[in-house]
Amino acid sequence: MDETKIILCYHQCMFGFFKDKFENLKETVSNTAQALVGNVVKNVENEEEFSEFVLDDMEDTLISADLGVNYAVELVDKLRSQTKIKPAEVKQYLKDEFLKVLKDAGSTELNYQDGLNIYFITGVNGAGKTTLIAKLAHKFKQSGKKVLIAAADTFRAAAEEQLDIWSRRAGADIVRRDKADAASVVYEAIEKAEKEDYDVLLVDTAGRLQNKFNLMEELSKIKSVIDKKAPDKLRESILVLDANTGQNGLQQAKVFSDSVNLTCAALTKLDGSAKGAIILAVAKEMKLPVKLVGIGEKMEDLKNFDAEEFIKAIFE
Repeated sequence: MDETKIILCYHQCMFGFFKDKFENLKETVSNTAQALVGNVVKNVENEEEFSEFVLDDMEDTLISADLGVNYAVELVDKLRSQTKIKPAEVKQYLKDEFLKVLKDAGSTELNYQDGLNIYFITGVNGAGKTTLIAKLAHKFKQSGKKVLIAAADTFRAAAEEQLDIWSRRAGADIVRRDKADAASVVYEAIEKAEKEDYDVLLVDTAGRLQNKFNLMEELSKIKSVIDKKAPDKLRESILVLDANTGQNGLQQAKVFSDSVNLTCAALTKLDGSAKGAIILAVAKEMKLPVKLVGIGEKMEDLKNFDAEEFIKAIFE
């Protein structure tokens, strides 16, 4: 096979790969796309002008899609105060605005450096924290990294056992001390990670929002241990959000931000959810970029978030 044919074959294969990747993402966010874009465009694009009735209806539709009241009102007020954009152009208007919000929130690339990298992972129970940690461990292992997990959710019954099972599936090591003080588990894990040259330490935490004071005290203690023991090794404080919680996710982000200096969010269970607009709400109101998205049950179904690909998928 000559060089020209080899190059042509390569480009055809790569096009097929990226096309399949985009189609998978498009399918994953199809319900969100319909709620956030399809319903708005369908109700607006055939109108000649933006009447108050049309704008009010658009605002209600955006709010019901879990974009957030403040952000929905802001988007519609921009249309109220201008005359250039027509209803037929509303799709492009939303596309430009959403992409700007995601980019303004900051880089969507997970911070990783040479040496030990600590990822402090928070979120309410049931958000998919344990499986996300396992998938993230698997992701790092697949790239040749040595991974350790700190089982610091010592309150919830069987939490350590569950994480132990997942860590073995991912091929990661674990520091587990059932019913021990969570901060002491993290202290021990950092010592082990530094002594044995681990590349990645994933710190699991409890998420008992019904007992908010005690939870935040515990998170603060763990954060203090990391700050004192390895202040230059903490790469990300990640909030895990279930895509199906919608606007409750925004409230969770506010609660955890009070106690932990969050750097980004990870969205789980995006596949099948119509509430994926929480990505935009968190980026807008909290200036918190989404860096990871869970799109299925398999270990490989944790993907790096790409703002442009996400916007393309919900608008095309």
